[in-house]
Amino acid sequence: MMNLGTFGIYTFDFEHQPATQVRDSAQELEERGWRALWVPEVGGREALTHAGFLLASTERLHVVNGIAQIWSREARATYGASALLADAYPDRHVLGLGFGGLKRPGVKPLAAMADYLDELDALAKESPVPAPRTPVRRVLAAYGPKMLALARDRSLGAHTYHVNTAHTAAAREILGPDAFLGVEHPVLLEPDPARARATAREHLGPYLNTPYNLAKFRRLGYSDEEIEHGGSDRLVDDLVFWGDLDTVAEKLRAHAAAGADHVAVQVIGIEPGGSASAHRRRLGEALLA
Repeated sequence: MMNLGTFGIYTFDFEHQPATQVRDSAQELEERGWRALWVPEVGGREALTHAGFLLASTERLHVVNGIAQIWSREARATYGASALLADAYPDRHVLGLGFGGLKRPGVKPLAAMADYLDELDALAKESPVPAPRTPVRRVLAAYGPKMLALARDRSLGAHTYHVNTAHTAAAREILGPDAFLGVEHPVLLEPDPARARATAREHLGPYLNTPYNLAKFRRLGYSDEEIEHGGSDRLVDDLVFWGDLDTVAEKLRAHAAAGADHVAVQVIGIEPGGSASAHRRRLGEALLA
């Protein structure tokens, strides 16, 4: 089982920051006691070079791709890069894989992921790349029962994104007691309901208009009426934890109580190019004691 600590940081911020600021932010997180940093791949920075830069910039921090899109690079490139990172930074890199990248119409996510894992496993046996000192650690982005089962059987576990605590409990049941479960959750240190929900709806907007996310939200138990028009208060409050520091920290701990091994906290409401450092410092004081 991976030990990333109970809480880590998930951020899109680095997509919009120069390398020097990214390095300083990662080093600050490490100095303040955060053990894990999760970064996405959304069309800006390439996932594996991004992870390598963050690992090189720090000494102890675990860096997790959350996620590297499987169609953004061939399996051979993914294996070569992840094997190098595992060898250079033993037990510090986690290869989080997810469905995405260049579209391939008609291909189902489960089949695509299984095929990609088959290629990675074959390369681990046949590649001329030297075997890493420690194994490549991989997890899968997973929501539905079949993908969660694949994550359980073919990786160290699952990474979820924008889910409620009920999903965390259900995912744990499918994964069983031994597989890793990492849960991302957005937060907003804003006690005013109107301001908080307005910012939360702005953040959730893109996710309420894409087929896979819509299917996920329906599976989580939200009706079409709750998903439409920016999301109901119930949906917004479940998917973005807002309020004062104590309230937000208590809600985040509910994911751990429901079965998450690790909760990756995403601070939202920061303008592109800005920094969430002040908010992360306050969250660290509440969560890392």
